[in-house]
Amino acid sequence: MPNVSFARPFRRLALTLAAALAATLPASLTAQAGLDTVQIKAVKLSERLYVLFGAGGNIGLSVGPDGAFIVDDQFAPLSAKIKATIATLTDKPVRFVVNTHFHGDHSGGNANFGREGAVIIAQDNVRARLTTDQVSARTNARTPAAPHEAVPVITFSQSLSLHLNGDSVRVVHVANAHTDGDALIHYIKANALHMGDTFFAGRYPYIDTGSGGSLDGIIASAEAGLALANADTKIIPGHGGVSNKADLQEYRRVMVVIRDRVKSLVVQGKSLTEVAAAKPTAEFDDSWGKGFMNPDAFLDIIYNDLKRKYGRK
Repeated sequence: MPNVSFARPFRRLALTLAAALAATLPASLTAQAGLDTVQIKAVKLSERLYVLFGAGGNIGLSVGPDGAFIVDDQFAPLSAKIKATIATLTDKPVRFVVNTHFHGDHSGGNANFGREGAVIIAQDNVRARLTTDQVSARTNARTPAAPHEAVPVITFSQSLSLHLNGDSVRVVHVANAHTDGDALIHYIKANALHMGDTFFAGRYPYIDTGSGGSLDGIIASAEAGLALANADTKIIPGHGGVSNKADLQEYRRVMVVIRDRVKSLVVQGKSLTEVAAAKPTAEFDDSWGKGFMNPDAFLDIIYNDLKRKYGRK
């Protein structure tokens, strides 16, 4: 863990959390700088399934005779580039968009695809959040309700199935993980799994506790993903490279170890400063703390999450 002065608050948290929470802001606000240089790269996973990398959440793309079907759509200013990349892989239009959750780096392009006729699908809580103004519990930043074209027109509570392009695709809600509206997308024939932001490959995840997320839910979602995967399953994380079951197993292990250590200290009534001094994440920080969630920010989030659940009353 980086050196921290425990006599004062974590000074770097505001900047780090602001960067992490940018994902919850409108795409028009978060995507002003640098997106003009972003390139959308397609990586083939199977005959009809690709993952698209750009800026924001990874996109799953299914192509075939039934049209294009995407999981997440990144920021609105990237929609033209995303469409151009899809056009190199199929001449069919995008018919369906599934959002893994409501954050703007995953749903920011909804309106652009919706205006062109794509049917937007998401868990019930995603629609609820996109149709109302959202206020960050940490920064008080306000995200206005999405335009009509960006709002899911098909929603589900626990699961639904799509039968497209020769595959059966199962969409499953995992409760209170990254947010309160997360979904895993299981491409059964292609043997692939899109985890959204319940899985940050090889790095500490951002957990939006202000929008219903929790560390316990992150662990439970990893377990749900592991139950769907085998050794050959290609796993698409919300952020990071294409992974496999062993990677997801390690992610779960690290989250469980950290959760149990911090929970034990919380139950003892320790303060955040005392928990940080105990360095419960130290052995993982060099490899897992290199993303936009540095060790201090991650510990702050999970400490407060676990304190609400397990702290002394």
